[in-house]
Parts: sequence; C-alpha cells; structure tokens
Amino acid sequence: MSEAAARTRLGALALVAPLVLFLALFFAWPLVSMLKESVSDPVGSRAFPLTAEAAAGWDRQSEPPDALKQAFVEDLRNIDDQQLLGDAVRRLNSAQNGFRTLMGKTVRAAQEQSGPLDLAAIDAKWTDVRFWRAVVDSTNPYTDRNLLAALDYQRDATGKVVALPADASANTAILIRTLWIGAVVTIACALIGLPYAMLAVSLTGWKRQLLLGAVLLPLWTSLLVRTAAWFILLQEKGLINDTLISLGLISGPLPLIFNRLGVVIAMTHVLLPFMVLPIYSVLLAIPKNLMPAAASLGAPPWRAFLRVLLPLSLRGVVSGSLLVFMTAIGYYITPALIGGAQDQMISSVIAFYAIGSANWGMAGALGAILLVATLALYAVYGRLSSDRGGL
Repeated sequence: MSEAAARTRLGALALVAPLVLFLALFFAWPLVSMLKESVSDPVGSRAFPLTAEAAAGWDRQSEPPDALKQAFVEDLRNIDDQQLLGDAVRRLNSAQNGFRTLMGKTVRAAQEQSGPLDLAAIDAKWTDVRFWRAVVDSTNPYTDRNLLAALDYQRDATGKVVALPADASANTAILIRTLWIGAVVTIACALIGLPYAMLAVSLTGWKRQLLLGAVLLPLWTSLLVRTAAWFILLQEKGLINDTLISLGLISGPLPLIFNRLGVVIAMTHVLLPFMVLPIYSVLLAIPKNLMPAAASLGAPPWRAFLRVLLPLSLRGVVSGSLLVFMTAIGYYITPALIGGAQDQMISSVIAFYAIGSANWGMAGALGAILLVATLALYAVYGRLSSDRGGL
C-alpha cells in the first residue's frame, strides 16, 4: 500500500472514529447492558459460594445431603455485607414465598451458634425440598427466569416451562395491548396519511409547502408539549367538547381523555409525519400521466385509483406503517398522560420495574422482548426501503 493511500485510509478512519465511539457508548453499550441484565442473576452465587459447590451432585428431587445444608450454614455465617444479604433474601423470596421470615430466623441462629446446625429444628420449612431448590437455583449466575416471566411463563419443579397462573402476571396481556394500540394507530395514520400525501403531491408552490409544513410541525415540537396540548384539547371542558356543544352536535361532553380513544387520537397526531413522508416520497416518483391514461382507457376515477395509483403507492404505505408501528409500540409519555389504567403500554411496565421496584432483571427482559420485535420490524423496513426490496 502506498503512503498516500495509507494517509487517505487513516484520514477516513479518523473521520468515522467519533461516530463509532458515539454509537458504542450511547447505543451498543446500553443495549448489551440491558440484555445482560435480563439473564444475569449474580446475587446468589456471591452470597452462597460454598452452597453452589456443594449442590453440584444433588438431584434436586430428594432431600439435600447434610454437606449441602452445612455449606449453606457456613455461607450465612460468612456474609458480612448486609446489602448483599438483603438482595439474596429478596431473590429467594421472589422464587418461593416465605423466605423473608425463614431467612431472618436462620441467619440469627447461624451467627449465634457454632458448629453444625439443625435447620429443621429452626423451622420446618427447611424439610421442604422446594426451599432448597430455590436456594440452589439462586446460585446460578445466569437465569432465564426473567425472560420467561416477561412472557408469563416459569419453570416448574422438574424444570419444564409452564404458564404462570392467570392472576400471577399480566405481561402478556399488556404486550398484546401494546401491539393492538400500535396497530390501531398505524391504521389511523394510513387512512389519514395516504389522502393527505396524495393531496400534497397534486398541489404545487406555496400550497404544497403549506401542507408539508403542517404535517412536519409536530416534529419540531417537544413530545411532552404535544401530549400536554392534547390533554387540554380532549378534557371535558376542552376545546373539542366546547366546540361540539356550542354547535349543538352533542348535548354533553364526550369521554375523550383517560381512555383508549384519547391515546389513539394523540398518538396518531404525533406519528402522522412518519406515515405521510414515505408515501409522499413514493408518490412523487410516480409518473403523472398514468391516471389520465387510465381515464382515457375508460376507467372511472375509483378504478384508476385501485388499479393504478394504490398499487404503485403501496410501498410507501407499507414503509410508513412499519415506521409508525415501530415507534408506537415504544411510547410511554402519551399513554401515561392521556390514557387510563387499562391503556398503559409495555413501556410503562418497564418503567415500573426499573424505577418503581428496582427490578432491573425484569425491566431488561421486557426491554429485550421489545427490542427483538423492533429489530425484526426494522429489518422488514430496511428490506422494503432497499432498491431491490420494493413491492
């Protein structure tokens, strides 16, 4: 390689390096951390290292051997980090109810007495294999418990994946609700966006610029401000209800806020540009003489639209639908402010686990599921957007 070519390559790498560093720090590293958190479970292995070694030969069905029991006692005596002990107790109690009281009594007895300890004499629960199975399971530094729980599944005593009881979790129902709201918003944006884009393409000059500016205006405004504006418009004494009542169209205020309808209206307005712009770009490339040619061959306007314009614009509709749907399923602020308790989406549950209960494992698992769905849709969008992936 010549010296000039080497300098050119080094210069190109120097230009790309800041972008690569930015993506690594603010995109790749948070994603990897989230995925690792969803399968990481290091508390038990740090709190009970001797128990993890002694449990290697236990079949998990019969009564645990004395060596395993005494190793667990030694681990309890060696714990001097109260924060670690508290995390371990919470981890065990999440797997098997009753560990909070049980561990309190057992830790006190282990630290007050020396030598071998009869755990069954402290509490009869230590004769239950389920509690020992929970202790041994907690010593595995990696687990699929959070990923399974995110989809309302768990492992039974034999290790088989089974569904959680109907009243134990609602993650699947919330995920289905998220997909449903995203689909409704996508359909609403398509029904509004296609005619709007067709109208914008048919105009010229300042009229076209005015229509494009109107649809682009939401992108220049903060999402929180847009949502707050809809909060004012949709309330019982808001502009929409007052206008309808003053016109005599309704006798009382319509329930437009704190329900599913309000969420769909607000999200449709916010996401409409992501539908209009792809359709508009596709319509611009369609020759303008196709519709007159269809009319000259005897096709009425509706048939010319269905047989000529709609198939040619379908690529833009599909691309816009994927963009809107991918963005909609991750929305948090709009459903939180406009929707009711039955309208919260999966992002609200992720925020609850991350902030409300500090359960980063479940937050990471739900985030991983949402990430996989988004990446799959983005792959489809990339395929449709490529030169060879058109419809």
